[in-house]
Amino acid sequence: MRTPHVNLPPALAPLQGPVFRGLWFAWLAANLTMWMNDVAAAWLMTTLTTSPVMVALVSTASTLPVFLLGLPSGALADILDRRRYFAATQLWVLVIALVLAAAAVVQALTAELLLVLTFLNGFGLAMRWPVFAAIVPQVVSKEHLPQSLALNGIAMNLSRVVGPALAGGLLAVYSPAAVFVLNALLAGVAFVLILRWQSQPRTSTLPGERFWGAMRAGINFTLQSHRLRVVMLRVALFFLQATALMSLLPLVARQLHGGGPGTFTVMLSSIGIGAIVAALRFPHWRQRFSRNQFVTVGTLVHAAVTVAVVLLPEVWLAVPAMVVVGMAWISVANSLTVAAQQAMPDWVRARGMSIYQMALMGGSALGSLLWGQVAAFSDVRTAVLAAAALGLTLLLLTRRLSVEWLADIDFSPAQTGVQPQAAFDIGPDEGPVMVTLEYQIDPAQAAEFAAVMARTRRARLRQGALSWGLFRDTAVPGRYIEYFVDENWVEHQRRLERFTAFDAELRAQRLSFQQGQAPPVLRRYVADPLLEQRPGLPR
Repeated sequence: MRTPHVNLPPALAPLQGPVFRGLWFAWLAANLTMWMNDVAAAWLMTTLTTSPVMVALVSTASTLPVFLLGLPSGALADILDRRRYFAATQLWVLVIALVLAAAAVVQALTAELLLVLTFLNGFGLAMRWPVFAAIVPQVVSKEHLPQSLALNGIAMNLSRVVGPALAGGLLAVYSPAAVFVLNALLAGVAFVLILRWQSQPRTSTLPGERFWGAMRAGINFTLQSHRLRVVMLRVALFFLQATALMSLLPLVARQLHGGGPGTFTVMLSSIGIGAIVAALRFPHWRQRFSRNQFVTVGTLVHAAVTVAVVLLPEVWLAVPAMVVVGMAWISVANSLTVAAQQAMPDWVRARGMSIYQMALMGGSALGSLLWGQVAAFSDVRTAVLAAAALGLTLLLLTRRLSVEWLADIDFSPAQTGVQPQAAFDIGPDEGPVMVTLEYQIDPAQAAEFAAVMARTRRARLRQGALSWGLFRDTAVPGRYIEYFVDENWVEHQRRLERFTAFDAELRAQRLSFQQGQAPPVLRRYVADPLLEQRPGLPR
């Protein structure tokens, strides 16, 4: 019997797709384990030590691995089977959860061991996030991508509500060990749900990318993408200041009048509730506000309400304030994540999103360490107030760095129309390969041509070229030679697989300058071995 079709509200429309729905529930279960673990670890640390630095380091230990392993995990997610890789990352989280639960049950956890296990759990989170970020645009339409990402935020924040509530109840009635045991069970559920997903294999006649080459290609793309660099800077600066409240929240909760374990979990859950409410309103809000307005207003509101939480130490004021904090937080985070997703094609998506996540978690890890030190030298209130002041200052300094563009780049795959032909056999690893194109243009259009070729340079390097150059003929006015170099023959062929609608449009702009009926002359050259390396030749 077929499941009847149900028309969901716009905010929930992507859940009508069975593939995304299944992955979404797996992501929800995975995030439940993350939040339960973080809540139990943070609160347990306050019972194991009185040092604000050690308490703040729990947050650092969970986020630093994402910064350290972001690019390698993104490269692996782009070159391996994404389903198997996703399952392997969750299996790692499951194993660490079992070890943590066992250590808690036998009461063997110390402050140092808790930090180590939290750090190892962060390894799994670091390896898991890029592959999921790359999967989502494959299983939803471009129209539904912003709301799909918002739903992922809902999954994270719903787990932020349910996870701390479960953890808080178990902490109040039993002990942290009970939380860690339930955490291990839920990690197993998430692992099973991931195994049930049947992914679509990526088809290519070329051998897979090599690990180091894949990382280099990801770095090249990021360095040549102005949009992605702006988004990374904005997200790193936002989380640098926003993480002060989160990393010190157990201590903030303790300092509230009547604060305790229940207060901490209620405040954490309130952030999740606010995020869910905001995410459900995104389809309506996006019709009225730009992406820049989301980021600017969200940052201002987050800073203002954070100040209110520490200046008015009453639970009945802090809880609704944390709801507003959650709304502001997801408004900024979702807007920047959508901007990052739309700034890259699928072939480099996991690597690009891993670098984006490195910027996010790098800001979070540095912020946790910084504000923990400030709290140790002064007090918690001073640290949170200083973070809010820094956030407003950074917002003022970066106000000209827009994440709202006139038009999104169309990175959908396109046919190149040109296949490399060779008069002799070339091995896949032979190279480097140099490509030249000879243009003949009207000298009066040289300035316009140079502007298009500047964009061409960035596009070639984003696709993986090692170098690029443009030369003018000294004998013939208007004759130009463009060259670019690929690492080897297979990487040159891979470039053609990465050709997108944006590249086709850019090629049409270049061809519009070409004089005459003939297209630009294209030649390919493969590096020849040095003479002294050839057998039988005199040295």
